[in-house]
Amino acid sequence: MSANPTAAIIIIGDEILSGRTTDTNVNTIAKFLNALGIDLREVRMVHDIEAQIIEAVTAVRDAYDYIFTTGGIGPTHDDITADCIARAFNVQISEHPAALKLLVDRAAKMGWELNDNSRRMARIPHGAELIKNPVSAAPGFQLGNVFVLAGVPKIMTAMLEDVAPRLRTGRRVLSRTIKLTYVGESWAADVLRDIDHRYPDLSLGSYPYGLLPGEFGTHLVVRGQDENDLDAATTELIKRLEPIVAETQQRQPLASLEELTV
Repeated sequence: MSANPTAAIIIIGDEILSGRTTDTNVNTIAKFLNALGIDLREVRMVHDIEAQIIEAVTAVRDAYDYIFTTGGIGPTHDDITADCIARAFNVQISEHPAALKLLVDRAAKMGWELNDNSRRMARIPHGAELIKNPVSAAPGFQLGNVFVLAGVPKIMTAMLEDVAPRLRTGRRVLSRTIKLTYVGESWAADVLRDIDHRYPDLSLGSYPYGLLPGEFGTHLVVRGQDENDLDAATTELIKRLEPIVAETQQRQPLASLEELTV
């Protein structure tokens, strides 16, 4: 595959690592990046601990083109992400006038007065550019190649609209999926391996699903940037899988082969 921009995600929050809250932001950001032709290479999850956040940001920000963090920019004592980003970049942090105005205007619109806790969300590292938050006003920010987003999924997703125009795009990775019903992945492994070797610019994967006594089988996924290669490899894969499915049908009449997605 051609060299696309690369990215990493850092999910910040004790509630994620404790299992109390289910993360959905990785999936959302991964789909967002794929649509732009940006390759997600790494995901890290860290506690609301200063040393962990700084270490994670420092470790990845020079390794990839773009870094996305989620969580830790709210009004409570454990929302320390902004301070940690400032320390990771060795810059000062203080109230940002434009960010403060957004919060004051939002509070006035809702009929309440901004308190000191809420004012914390206006503290932005020096040199950072604000990221719009059309849901609740409190902005995220971009410092260098690091995009600091809210942890609340609805707000984080809305922030991505302001992030997209700032990113260098690449070639989108396309995919084809083949569903093998009642065919274990070990039965398709040799064919998959052979085709994978002969199409070095494609990525082929095998993903089992289900369990006996119910339906089970294998999803074979072919990914790549060249649609012609993708179609050729998928067609060949289907053709070579047909005898395997036919043999399986002698033992399990429901065995089948189906191309699911384009």
